[in-house]
Amino acid sequence: MKLKYNIDDKLPIGQQMMYAAQWLILAIAVVSTSAFVAQGSAAEKLFYSQKLFAIMGATGLVQVLLGHKLPIVVGPAAVLLVGVISSLGAGAPTTAIYSSIAIGGLLVTLLTLGNVMRRIQRLFTPRIVIVILMLIALTLAPVIKGLIFAANPHEGEHIFGLIFTVVGCIAMVILNRTLKGVAKSLVIPIALVVGSAIYYWLFPMPASSGTAASLNGVLIDNFTFDWSLVVAFVICYIALLINDIGSIEALGTMLGVEGMERRLRRGVRITGIMNILAGATGVLGPVNYSMSPGVVASTGCASRWTLVPATLFMIVVALFPDAIFLLTNIPNPVIGVILLFLMGTQLAAGLEMTHATGSVQSFADGLTVGLPLMMAMLFQLMPRGILPSVIEPLVGNGFAMGVIMVIIMEHIINRSAKKEAQR
Repeated sequence: MKLKYNIDDKLPIGQQMMYAAQWLILAIAVVSTSAFVAQGSAAEKLFYSQKLFAIMGATGLVQVLLGHKLPIVVGPAAVLLVGVISSLGAGAPTTAIYSSIAIGGLLVTLLTLGNVMRRIQRLFTPRIVIVILMLIALTLAPVIKGLIFAANPHEGEHIFGLIFTVVGCIAMVILNRTLKGVAKSLVIPIALVVGSAIYYWLFPMPASSGTAASLNGVLIDNFTFDWSLVVAFVICYIALLINDIGSIEALGTMLGVEGMERRLRRGVRITGIMNILAGATGVLGPVNYSMSPGVVASTGCASRWTLVPATLFMIVVALFPDAIFLLTNIPNPVIGVILLFLMGTQLAAGLEMTHATGSVQSFADGLTVGLPLMMAMLFQLMPRGILPSVIEPLVGNGFAMGVIMVIIMEHIINRSAKKEAQR
């Protein structure tokens, strides 16, 4: 892939801030869409969002400086969100839930101390990485649909979402093709500002609850060990680990960076440590988000230094509840259209990589790519409640199941077929 800026390139301050703005918007989007899991009063929910912003900002900053050192946005793990919602629905206390998240983070951290990461990395062939890039886009489709078409819409909101999706995506494609150089980084900010302005011109803006952050309530009241919850969240963390490894491997392979074994081990270790911290503070644990290749593909800028201002802003803004209120009330249809555009660019990056690596040379190769994508959509759209709750967070995660399926296709079925053909 042709890039204007590589991993370690340092940009002029003006350009760096422009590219940082798009990472910031994406980070705000992924945090905002997970903050609804907070329990309690409006003030307590806003305080939860403050803690969530601080944890995600700190994780992203440590990752780009000391962890994998790749331009990857960090956000709350969707699979943990599923686990928390299921546990709350079963009546589990929040202290036991977030204690289990901390335990899961500890287990992920311990996995990075041996040679496990080296063995896992060998699984990720170029064909598997291509499938991962495509899986990310396809398995986000239900999320994007939910953002654009709200469950309880204002009158006319669905029509707005439909029109804004079509017009917004076409406009972003035109801007992406016509703007040159660093100006390409303005596509997402323009969509955010214009889309939000139009939305709140047509629909009412919610009122702020007005609270302030304090040291009280930063940590959970007490550590509570519950075997059933720990087992359930260990299953969640299997999916989280697959997501984390897949995100790092996909971008690293796409960009052709060196030292991937070291980057992978450090990146997963930071994820584990910050999940321990997240559990201790009573919020969702972080994961490296797999949509980052779409941002790099759309702008041609892979410099990790552009994430530093964005992550620092998230940490600082966490101290200001009014700012958090505004950031968490970016209209969902606007976020949905931006994600739709980014996932389109990510699919394009996967197709480009297919051509560059020559990974699909036969029908069998094509089936190795196509079948996991379809299986992932099946698991993603599977009705909830038909499986035991302890395994549903894993099996219901289309991305994780798609990765497992392509690994089986690539390393077991295709290998067996090749051996049979050689006989």
